[in-house]
Amino acid sequence: MHIVILQGSPNAKGSTALMVEEFSRGAREAGHDVLRVDVDRLQVRPCTGCVACGYEGPCAVHDDMQDLRAKILAADMVVFATPLYYYGMSAQLKTVIDRFCSFNASLTRKQVKSALLAVAWNADDWTFDALETHYDTLVRYLQMQDVGHVLGRGCGTLSMTRSSRYPDEAYRLGRSL
Repeated sequence: MHIVILQGSPNAKGSTALMVEEFSRGAREAGHDVLRVDVDRLQVRPCTGCVACGYEGPCAVHDDMQDLRAKILAADMVVFATPLYYYGMSAQLKTVIDRFCSFNASLTRKQVKSALLAVAWNADDWTFDALETHYDTLVRYLQMQDVGHVLGRGCGTLSMTRSSRYPDEAYRLGRSL
């Protein structure tokens, strides 16, 4: 299986990156091809809502999304990885997802697998409620098959995350594929 991980943290060596590394290690050990894309390094502008794409054609905005679109459409699985920012995903990841508009039908037809990896400083049981609802709605709308979530509560720093159970959970999710 070819897996594309959309790593949505601007901190390329932080807690989200650690979760991505562990998931990737498990998935590779299970025999899968993994491509990590640090979306904050791409030049992807927000969707303008012009609908010139007709929800399937070329996007009117010309930036790095054309290349990323091809990578996503070549994948069998898309992993959404993000730190929790004000109870939602990072703006960098959300900007990329909004641009899915120009290839909705192609992505929906593929019925790819998906997973969510997220970390947050907050450890309350409700911490990820809004993000989970957003992710679940996105997966339903795009007819993706969710294979799991790893939601790292109390992962405010890299050392907090390293000493938690969540990197191992990310590894085991990747290995289980």
